[in-house]
Amino acid sequence: MMPQNALRSRLLRWYRTHQRDLPWRRTRDPYRIWVSEVILQQTRVDQGLPYYRSFLRRFPTIRKLAAASEQQVLKAWEGMGYYSRARNLHAAARHLMSSGNGTFPSDYEEIMGLKGIGPYTAAAIGSIAFGIREPVLDGNVFRFLARYYGIDRPVDGPQARNSFLPYARALMDGCRAPGTLNQALMEFGALQCTPASPDCIRCPLRNGCRAFLQGMQGMLPVRSLKRKVRSRYFHFLVVRWKGHVVLHQRGNRDIWRGLFEFPLVESSRPGLENATLARYGISQEGRKGLPEPGPLHKHQLTHQTLHVRYYEVHLSSKPQLRNPALLLVPEVQLDQYPVPRIISRYLEAAHG
Repeated sequence: MMPQNALRSRLLRWYRTHQRDLPWRRTRDPYRIWVSEVILQQTRVDQGLPYYRSFLRRFPTIRKLAAASEQQVLKAWEGMGYYSRARNLHAAARHLMSSGNGTFPSDYEEIMGLKGIGPYTAAAIGSIAFGIREPVLDGNVFRFLARYYGIDRPVDGPQARNSFLPYARALMDGCRAPGTLNQALMEFGALQCTPASPDCIRCPLRNGCRAFLQGMQGMLPVRSLKRKVRSRYFHFLVVRWKGHVVLHQRGNRDIWRGLFEFPLVESSRPGLENATLARYGISQEGRKGLPEPGPLHKHQLTHQTLHVRYYEVHLSSKPQLRNPALLLVPEVQLDQYPVPRIISRYLEAAHG
């Protein structure tokens, strides 16, 4: 294992040669770095890049973001999932405007105090924007540290940060560019020390890497037992009348909080029996049951598998909506409402 300063120098040299040209690496604006880090928490770089650009076109400053409604922010976030990220970003922007003039804090503890920002995000923003000497620990960095130092403690356990932080701090000790080192570590894990089939033969650090020297690349990092995936069966009622469609806004206690969807019936199995519109707050004289559903679609979330069917219901007279969470919306205005990805895909397919 090579000395820390030599390891750091090789990482930084590798980064200068191999780093991807990404827009958030061309700025020290903490707001833009913040937005990028929040997007990349649960989204790959190639997927997140167009969303980053479009989000900043819509909300170029903290002031613009704070002035927007939650529905506007969720609409701009549509397609990325994990919508709590957008809600926290919005809430933090409003807090910064209400507590001052919208200036992003330059103190690590103050950054940590913003809603939705934990140690990793605070370290990334603080080190890159302000030169704060605080190491990042994300999945890529955990993986590199576990392999290089031969750490066999779980990277997803409650003590993971405390177990790995001393190694990251030792590597950062004496570094004059902590933000660059943090980005180098993240990039090295993303491109070189990859989860599967890492390119060890061409790795500039292989001679000091314990996993490589002991043939343990496939065994590290160690993870705890995986959480069981839950299956759910969703039946969406696509109720149409004269160029309008019925939407329902989701409540606060489940996935997609605050987003809009078609009226939903959830069941414990694929089939749906004895269902009528009246049971779900929609009434029209003369209609009894529901039509045959469309094909079954599968949508995978982190710990849930959704099995989804759509029932196209065409009404001849205006429906009466007895549920206050239901809306009758002109189809030409549907793009104003933030919806889950499974709904946007259905709408895209329906409109060719």
